[in-house]
Amino acid sequence: MATDPENLSCLLYGPLDARFENRPVPIINNPHDVIVKIAYTGVCGSDVHFWFDGGIRTFVSESSPLTMGHEASGTIHAVGSAVTTLSPGDTVAIEPGYPCRHCERCKAGRYNLCPRMKFAADPGSGLHGTLARYFLLPAEFCYRIPEGSGIGVREAVLIEPLAVAVHAVRLAGVKPGDSVVVFGAGTVGVFAAAVAREFGARVVVSVDLLEERVQFARRVVGEDLGRVYIPDKDLDAEGNARRILQANGLDGDGGLDVAIDASGAEPSVQTAIYALRMGGTYVQAGMGKRKIEFPISEMCEKEITARGCFRYGPGDFKLGIQLAGQGRLGAKLGEFVTAVFPFERATEAWELAKTGKGVKTVIEGPK
Repeated sequence: MATDPENLSCLLYGPLDARFENRPVPIINNPHDVIVKIAYTGVCGSDVHFWFDGGIRTFVSESSPLTMGHEASGTIHAVGSAVTTLSPGDTVAIEPGYPCRHCERCKAGRYNLCPRMKFAADPGSGLHGTLARYFLLPAEFCYRIPEGSGIGVREAVLIEPLAVAVHAVRLAGVKPGDSVVVFGAGTVGVFAAAVAREFGARVVVSVDLLEERVQFARRVVGEDLGRVYIPDKDLDAEGNARRILQANGLDGDGGLDVAIDASGAEPSVQTAIYALRMGGTYVQAGMGKRKIEFPISEMCEKEITARGCFRYGPGDFKLGIQLAGQGRLGAKLGEFVTAVFPFERATEAWELAKTGKGVKTVIEGPK
């Protein structure tokens, strides 16, 4: 097929090598598919790794460049003949991956673990991402934003990281009366703190190196339940864990009930384990170095339940939209968007994200 000049895309060829090129406009061959006209794509920590390193586990190359982006929102451009739930013009949040639907993991309701998952901007699956004018996917992975919800097309880009936070809090089993600590006050971390509060946590401690981030997290959670802590670089993991408990009046509890790491930073992972009580629960939601030093004996002696968290699963997007639409996240979704870049300045958005400044940086779709 000849290249259609109407589908401008941002492709990564390797570290620090992004190019804006025209790709074919997608064609609906499956009657259950839709085409979305992309309005915004959010910048994720993984995008930063791709920009500087060319990938995480699998990598792009000169011979196999890939359109970047996976956190996205837009409007329905076209629908397949069997689609009845969406119509052209609908505002949607996109779940940027779709499974095979037939394997054991899919049938067990854990489709996020499908070994044949097609995920946007993942070199392993070969599916191009959302930093383009048009994106094709099954209709069931588009979530229509209800009219009157207060969620605009720009805010809808946040539903993807919100779904990650919902998934993490669900995995942690947060229940009324729990004390929770969340490491990392970026987008997923702040959302996780807010969702934990909605699940009944009596106190939520947000931990980050940046003052502006933890203070935003505290405002989102609420002054009555929200606590903050900035790690002391002169203390080791055990020392910071003790300080977290002491500074927030939790040292008499023997530790926190739940720890969620949304940072991926090795010191945060270690501190989280030391901050938990006997029988506490730990969830790893942030991605960092693939191998780290981990306090395994501490985990064993406390009989801590440790769980990995990978993307999102059934119901996570839907619940995220409900929480946001009902105004139960402690701040309007628009307040989470702290920087907007035009499409042709996408690489500058990745550079800004690396600094850790702000909460969520987004990139406009091609005009």
